[in-house]
Amino acid sequence: MISKRFVVKRLLLLIPVLFGVATFVFAILQLAPGDPARVVAGQRASEEFVRQVRHELGLDRPIWVQYGQFLWDAIQLDLGESYQIRKGVAVSEILRNRLPVTIEMAIYGQFLGILFGIPLGIISAIKQDSATDHLTRIGALTGISIPIYWSGPLLILLFAQYLSLVPPSGRIGSAYSINQVTGLITLDTLLYWNIPAFKSAALHLILPAVVIGIYSMALISRMMRSSMLEIIRQDYMRTARAKGQGAKITVMKHGFRNAMIPVVTVIGIQFGTLLGGAVLTETVFGIPGIGSMLVDAIEVGDFPVIQGTVLTFAFLFTVVNLFVDVTYSYLDPRIEQ
Repeated sequence: MISKRFVVKRLLLLIPVLFGVATFVFAILQLAPGDPARVVAGQRASEEFVRQVRHELGLDRPIWVQYGQFLWDAIQLDLGESYQIRKGVAVSEILRNRLPVTIEMAIYGQFLGILFGIPLGIISAIKQDSATDHLTRIGALTGISIPIYWSGPLLILLFAQYLSLVPPSGRIGSAYSINQVTGLITLDTLLYWNIPAFKSAALHLILPAVVIGIYSMALISRMMRSSMLEIIRQDYMRTARAKGQGAKITVMKHGFRNAMIPVVTVIGIQFGTLLGGAVLTETVFGIPGIGSMLVDAIEVGDFPVIQGTVLTFAFLFTVVNLFVDVTYSYLDPRIEQ
């Protein structure tokens, strides 16, 4: 049973983290080259017009006043309006449209990584130094080593171009138009019970999810193997075997739960990173997620979008870490103490 006190304590710890991130983001953008007023006004605008824009944006006020206003707006979830990406549109609206795209891709990719990574890690540990173990370790090392910008085009070339099994890019076929409810396109198609559209969306997600899943599976399986090897050598595991308990029951009943603690850390970090935007995956497969948007915002100097996106990254990462901490306390109640 997870205590409410433990959860509340972890929630309160998120406040200084988010405050620190907000301060860091504000400071970095203040030190960054370029003039936001010039970006808004245009490169050919007169100096008088640039000064007018700077005054309207509040950029001519003292730095501590700007900082206080930035924090107050962030607390109210007012992230400003885009300068370039979607000029005049609220950053919160842009993030609301883009974020579910990345979340959906991250969920499916991480699901595949967990689905295959944990069993492979357990099998590799139980059959240590066997042919199965060597094959699994080589596969994991290969999955970690292959960059996404190389594996992605190869999968597109094989499965989309040569075999024509899945679409090469995008989120759904051009023939389908789905009203967004959650922003998760596979879920929205099911809500409207549009099965052909759901199949199209699922097919479009296969390759991005596989690319993410391969890398995730490699890390999870390596960590699972290492953790399980350490656990099965513990005295209580040997005692259970000495009492006549079967190997499978011993591993799954006594070893699996303890071995999962460091693995949960890896899963949490990976998922938090993916929520921050799998930039290469989104670029290769033409997926309009939050990661590719951040790169575009940096290129054109869209400061409100950059600030809002980084703050959103930080918030999502802290939420994921909260779930990781709660999972720790479930796997090992002693952690709460």
